[in-house]
Amino acid sequence: MRDYSIKNLRNVGLMGHSGTGKTSLVESILYHSKIIDRLGNIEDGTTTLDFDNEEKKRKISISLSVAPVELDNVKINFIDIPGYYDFEGECIQGMRAVDVAMIVVSGVSGIKVGTEKAWEYCNKIKLPRAFFINKLDRENSNFNNVLGNLKERFGISVVPIQYPIGSEEDFRGVVNIISKEATIYDIKTKQTKTIEIPEELNDEIEKCKEMIIEAVAETDENLLDKYFSEGTLSDEEIYKGLIKGCANGEIAPVMCGSALKVIGIDSLIKEIIECLPSPEYSIPQKALDMNNNEEIFVNLDQDKPFSAVVFKTIADPFVGKISFFRVITGEANEDMVILNSNKDKNEKLSHICFIRGKNQIPTKRIIAGDIGAISKLQYTETGDTLCSNDFKLVYDKMNFPVPVFSMSVMPKAKGDEDKISQALTKLKDEDPVFEIKRDSENAEIIVSGLGETHIDIIASKIKNKFGVDILLREPKIPYRETIKSSADVQGKHKKQSGGHGQYGDVVIKFEPRTDGENDLEFVDKVVGGAVPRNFIPAVEKGLKECIEHGVLAKCPVIGLKATLHDGSYHPVDSSEMAFKIAASLAYKKGLEKAKPILLEPIMKLQVEIPDEYMGDVIGDINKKRGRVIGMEPKNSKQEITAEIPLSEITRYVTDLRSITHGSGNFKKEFVRYEEVPESEAIKVIEELNSDEK
Repeated sequence: MRDYSIKNLRNVGLMGHSGTGKTSLVESILYHSKIIDRLGNIEDGTTTLDFDNEEKKRKISISLSVAPVELDNVKINFIDIPGYYDFEGECIQGMRAVDVAMIVVSGVSGIKVGTEKAWEYCNKIKLPRAFFINKLDRENSNFNNVLGNLKERFGISVVPIQYPIGSEEDFRGVVNIISKEATIYDIKTKQTKTIEIPEELNDEIEKCKEMIIEAVAETDENLLDKYFSEGTLSDEEIYKGLIKGCANGEIAPVMCGSALKVIGIDSLIKEIIECLPSPEYSIPQKALDMNNNEEIFVNLDQDKPFSAVVFKTIADPFVGKISFFRVITGEANEDMVILNSNKDKNEKLSHICFIRGKNQIPTKRIIAGDIGAISKLQYTETGDTLCSNDFKLVYDKMNFPVPVFSMSVMPKAKGDEDKISQALTKLKDEDPVFEIKRDSENAEIIVSGLGETHIDIIASKIKNKFGVDILLREPKIPYRETIKSSADVQGKHKKQSGGHGQYGDVVIKFEPRTDGENDLEFVDKVVGGAVPRNFIPAVEKGLKECIEHGVLAKCPVIGLKATLHDGSYHPVDSSEMAFKIAASLAYKKGLEKAKPILLEPIMKLQVEIPDEYMGDVIGDINKKRGRVIGMEPKNSKQEITAEIPLSEITRYVTDLRSITHGSGNFKKEFVRYEEVPESEAIKVIEELNSDEK
């Protein structure tokens, strides 16, 4: 690849609702730029960026992909970001590497939940954004309707810089509103031609240009003065103002076309170069200066020593780890020794390259603002900072969403547990969002992610990448048992079988703890040596072993107080073991008499939803034995706080998405244990006891 300066780079992240054509748009750009000679498509699984087997099978993007495109003296890095809800982590990683988000919207379906989420995320991290209205060749597509909806929803900062020529099946090309250049794409000859603007569009083009001039003038006092005095601005001033306004987040330019038919792609590329900001406009990166432990902000700059952020990792069982990084300052050079400042370890940059889909393009240097990759870094993980030893700093970490859906992973074949564990550890390098937890109580490996599809894909990768078959099932709910009343019981163990016998005798009062703690409270109230002092620890130890299993469904017992107050012993036959057995006999008898009950974990649920779904969500919570304890406005939405049994919300992410069409979010945390209602308890106890058999 050619050498570039930071001014001649553009980094564009394609965001938006799933199915709007982001991957197809990059495919169309690669085809138009003659980087590929055949236009791939999603249906056939032949696109450059959806190369993973899971992506081909499911016909959706599941991982971000990078595609550099070189035109004249400019290099544009496109990052295709999955639009499906379960891959929010990929969005966070991709946005770390770009200077502007292009939100792709369907000209047929218009604004969807994914459009709004993309806009909100850009607002959150102050990332410039633009829109591309795609699929204008489709039946029922309507540019003006979608543009109007975008302006209504996101404000007057949304300005069209292109206008379509024709509509639906007659859609042929686009007009560049600023330069008033009209181009059409001939599908047969595969050539772009410049034509006169169709007469019927002149008024609309003038109206749109006035809209652009007003938006640009409002971003700069000098331009505003000129606009008021002269009533217009030059094209050069408009372009400069657009770049500045877009970089500041004050203007969101709107472009249009058809990715599938390659219409408008030539104009789109020109507009990206002329109207969207280069890395020199990028917001400064927050970092910690390791020399003085102070927070600093670093501008993208070629002249400073080297530093970069690793924003994505791919775990390949054959190649090893491939780390994607964005250079923030200086440049990365082949065979350079640098510092991983998060781990305080040196790494060597051998075989640095650019990535296009799954293809590696070797290079000797990667400058500030550009995106590259390197394989087999020893210590480096996603989110780490790489820097020169004389420029020690740590860039701000990425804030990933908290997993909300869990499944238990079981091996299909005995003895595969270690292979599963190794596979999960490697996949964790690739996907920092999902979590692995070992539940020793139920002997389960629990994996947690953002939804069912997320976990299904992890399971498929374990099989396809690492050759291990697994089963997924819902994790066991950690039920507990306790008692509601008290019982004073004797436990006596007496055994004579020739020689030394066994003798242990205890009288223990079992009752609920009243201090709110869950651990066993053991009280020694033995008087007169009824139980010798050296055997009392054995009684306590025996009870601690017993509380691992209750009398209803063999669940651990909590909130129990046991008071040892009497007993007897034999001077020869008594032993620690005999008193442990006596304690276990007393435990079983005592719990059965003291009204044992089943307890279930109660979660605090915080659900953030648009107003219109409030009634449906509250109704669903009530159906799930939950109780709403508060409601308040939050981030232009409503936040419902409720308490609800964990057993009712194991698949809540799916339920909530169904009710809110994907616009709802939630968090959950454990608060306490509560008694299971009797009708439910009978069913649960039967199930748990049948599982034991």
